[in-house]
Amino acid sequence: MTARIVLLGSGELGKEFAISAKRLGCRVIAVDRYPDAPAMQVSDAREVVDMLDGAALARCIRRHKPDFIVPEIEAIRTSELLKLEKAGFSVVPSAFAAHMTMNRDAIRELAAKELGLRTARYAYATSAAELHDAITAKGGTGFPCVVKPTMSSSGKGQSVLRAKKDVAKAWEYAVSNMRGDRRVVIVEEFINFDYEITQLTVKQRASRGGEIMFVEPIGHRQERGDYQESWMPCPMKPAAKRAAQAMSAAVVERLAGRDGAGIFGVEFFVRGSEVIFSELSPRPHDTGMVTLRSQDLSEFDLHLRAILGLPIPEIRYAGPTASAVILATRDATTPPSYSGVEAALAIPSVEVRLFGKPATRKYRRMGVALAHGKTAMDARQIASTAASFVRVR
Repeated sequence: MTARIVLLGSGELGKEFAISAKRLGCRVIAVDRYPDAPAMQVSDAREVVDMLDGAALARCIRRHKPDFIVPEIEAIRTSELLKLEKAGFSVVPSAFAAHMTMNRDAIRELAAKELGLRTARYAYATSAAELHDAITAKGGTGFPCVVKPTMSSSGKGQSVLRAKKDVAKAWEYAVSNMRGDRRVVIVEEFINFDYEITQLTVKQRASRGGEIMFVEPIGHRQERGDYQESWMPCPMKPAAKRAAQAMSAAVVERLAGRDGAGIFGVEFFVRGSEVIFSELSPRPHDTGMVTLRSQDLSEFDLHLRAILGLPIPEIRYAGPTASAVILATRDATTPPSYSGVEAALAIPSVEVRLFGKPATRKYRRMGVALAHGKTAMDARQIASTAASFVRVR
């Protein structure tokens, strides 16, 4: 229980993972591209590194000699992770998974073409002209459609297009908000779905039989491509739930391989009994923040146990639970203060988590309110009310 972990990406998800790791005696080295990131505040050591600089990334990892390299974000020079894994380092859940999911195009090709999963129609573009053709050509996505950078985080650069006049603006918005150095966007047909879910899927170590486990589906709502609230339980028809789990298992098995382990956040659109693959993250998922209250083992605890090869008994759920985000309203480079926390915490069942981010930008996620309720809808209303009380100043 003295594992040394290098955490690549130190945002709010990394912070909660680091807390789980410290509770089990691990040593955590938090890495990010800016100082005083949330996970750095609760870790044993910190490194400020441009993780798209492969040489700098390799120097950092070789200096700390970790037992596990745990990526928390996509913007990493994953080709370097492949080299490090070949050199004997353990990448979570695998270097292949990190490499494939760094860009939306790679994981979409694997899901749609190799595994045959149901996805939205899609195409790629490297210019505004190509984007226009991908939408309007015969067999294209048509309008409305959704345009995203192939690599971004928290929905940055995503927009819905409804007419030709939107194409140039959508291209510029996607390119200006993408991470990495590939000027490529993905355009997808617009799916009129009933609801969206995240299927958290845990792949255990081969030493534990390589078993795959599922957390109960998490419902969520997005705006600007970023999650605003999530809740459990999310009622699903049994056939739809089985389909989501079967597709999750197929893609997780392919990405993790025999020896990989960890949690995956697999997103789906659901329309009636039809389940449509959307995206995948080989790590804890932002919508899974709700698991900090919904159950005895959060997604961060599950991720850590899978990584360390520890037992994962049956998950015990606490009843209807919801999360609602607390957002900044403007850009500022100075550390924020908060008001309304006392009012939020005066509501029965509410917890507030403030992430400790050192700067703000408009719509940046700065915290989350968590709440229980008699029903999922009741929990959502309570969490949203609590979140509305908190102001980022």
